[in-house]
Amino acid sequence: MTKPMLAMTNEEFDQRFDNGEDTHTLVDLSQAIITKPGKKCRITIDVSQTLVDSIDRIRHQIGVDRGALIKVWLHERVQKELTRTNSQ
Repeated sequence: MTKPMLAMTNEEFDQRFDNGEDTHTLVDLSQAIITKPGKKCRITIDVSQTLVDSIDRIRHQIGVDRGALIKVWLHERVQKELTRTNSQ
């Protein structure tokens, strides 16, 4: 039994996944990095209804939960700020 060739591009990986291929053997996990988000902490913020409505329109378009979308946006912004402050 021969080992399948690794997927060379994201598109190739997606196509092979869509075709029902076992994708576990298509990626090289030897350099994978596992990150743990750490202890969860709850925050509460008050925002305008207009802002919530805008967020909801966006989340409905892409089909995600409001909380998940806000977490992704916060993470992206924090990473951007950290990169900006570290490069100064």
